[in-house]
Amino acid sequence: MNNRVIFIMGVSGSGKSTIGKLLAQDFKIPFFDGDDFHPEGNVVKMSSGNPLNDDDRKVWLETLNNLAKQQLTKNSCVIACSALKQKYRDTLSSTIESQTKWVHLSGSFEQILERLRIRKGHFMPSELLKSQFETLEQPKSAITIDITLELKEIIVEVKNHLEDKSEFGLFGLGVMGKSLCRNLANNGFKISMFNRHVEDVEVDIAKNFRAEFPELSNASTFDDISAFVNSLHQPRRIMLMVNAGKTIDYVIEDLLPHLSKNDILIDGGNSNYKKTKKRNDYLKTKGIHLIGAGVSGGEEGALKGPSIMPSGDLDAYKQVQPFLETISAKDQNGLPCCTYVGPEGSGHFIKMVHNGIEYVEMQLLAEVATILKALGQNPDDIANTLESWKDRSNSYLLEITTTIFGKKEGGEFLVNKVLDKAGNKGTGNWTTIASAELGVPNTLIASALFSRYISFYKEERIQLSKNFKKVITTELGITSNDLLEAYQFARIINHYQGFKLINEASNRFNWSLNLSEIARIWTNGCIIRSSLMEKLVEVFKNTTNILTNPEIITLINLYKTSAKKVVSQCVLNDLAIPAFAEAIQFLNGITTAYTSANIIQAQRDYFGAHTYQRLDDDSGKNYHTHWN
Repeated sequence: MNNRVIFIMGVSGSGKSTIGKLLAQDFKIPFFDGDDFHPEGNVVKMSSGNPLNDDDRKVWLETLNNLAKQQLTKNSCVIACSALKQKYRDTLSSTIESQTKWVHLSGSFEQILERLRIRKGHFMPSELLKSQFETLEQPKSAITIDITLELKEIIVEVKNHLEDKSEFGLFGLGVMGKSLCRNLANNGFKISMFNRHVEDVEVDIAKNFRAEFPELSNASTFDDISAFVNSLHQPRRIMLMVNAGKTIDYVIEDLLPHLSKNDILIDGGNSNYKKTKKRNDYLKTKGIHLIGAGVSGGEEGALKGPSIMPSGDLDAYKQVQPFLETISAKDQNGLPCCTYVGPEGSGHFIKMVHNGIEYVEMQLLAEVATILKALGQNPDDIANTLESWKDRSNSYLLEITTTIFGKKEGGEFLVNKVLDKAGNKGTGNWTTIASAELGVPNTLIASALFSRYISFYKEERIQLSKNFKKVITTELGITSNDLLEAYQFARIINHYQGFKLINEASNRFNWSLNLSEIARIWTNGCIIRSSLMEKLVEVFKNTTNILTNPEIITLINLYKTSAKKVVSQCVLNDLAIPAFAEAIQFLNGITTAYTSANIIQAQRDYFGAHTYQRLDDDSGKNYHTHWN
């Protein structure tokens, strides 16, 4: 380390001497208390309750400047000095600016006044504190430290800055990881980037990535875990952008030997919320915090601003809040599309449901295209139809689907060359399982998931299509407006089911989730952002059930006729539209006051003596009948 003088500044009572001594001990360099160098006249003046003027300070400040210069010829040093005005600091650092570091200990008037009241053996009366606060000119280039922190935390924070360590670490440089690194760097954060080294497969990934983008010029790159961890401020903040599942566990175990108490890991992948809770509990035993953070937006969103859904310990979140909220997308009011969701795995739970809603939104648009094609529209026509819907039902997925249908390759529509097998990464499956476990009828997500599964049976579909002939005509009697209203109807049902699942989980797990805030952070950056989501932000301020909202009720009643028409005509013409059909069936079921479930319960009692309750007995008593 090159020799430097570290000036600890702040008003009297802020802890300059205490912090200065501890810091000097830690660095093994001399400490000097500036008060010890006051001329006798200054000491007498202050002891009598009179503040010093600038003439009084001039000789004192020059003395300290000479002291600093002398020390720099042989070593670094720490000097405690109030240095309240910029011109005082200019005198103290005169001719040694490049070797000077400033640490400003900052606290409230009330807090420091209380310290001075109980302080003994000091010549600064507490009455002079007000004049010091009035004199203080906030330094622009100092390391500002909150004195409410514990002494050890203050020393660590000061050392972090003095040693020029990175503020934030990113572990894993896949597509999302790389985009988040660029996002962080573009927002002025000093970061460290890690990617594993695999001989002949992954070599110098981080180093080569840094060289590719100018904004990463100040980033530090690593393929050694120990060096990566040691390059970070404490408490360390490390975001893991690796594949969900066992890989996360392996990475955590690799990191643990190098971490310190109160370090924070952020799992930014699509982890299962149950696994996140287990990892959270495990890491607590090691003194490490885990933030489970769903991140949505894809490669572009990660670069320009994703929607981020963090959960875990609230105090730990506050340590990473400035980073996550800064790099996130912003809503229409300029607020970050990132908010503290709740405890444990709640952040990954709502990201899972986000993806479930996404499955349905994608399936509905695929079914829209199926119907438009049956009406005789080519991809250009379909793109134009979807474009015309944007004023009434816009969304990110509608926008990209419009673009997809307009894309040509070699004069031919590219979409027609894409193999009709839809993949999935498991979140739709998890959402369907969670719905079953929580007893929530999330039928649309299950339908969209199973439609993807059906698509994988390509060879069987080809074979069976020869066995069962279909009669599809272009005379469906469906207009573009009919289809748009049916689409709007099904989307409302989809969002109702998704948020109902979130609300049920919140109640079951005592998460106290704020549905309006969740909708708000989904208005930009994420895949399911839409004009409907913007509407739901206000709806959820007054209810947890959107089907009780007067405006939503009016829309459902308006759109239902078109939805029934579209579904019935498609069924009559052998068109597969499972999501549209399920939307109608679900609404019919959830709005039926007396269903056929009485028959099912009677059947259960007949063969299994499962008992039943009676409509004419509200006591809750269970009955059993020998039916034959």
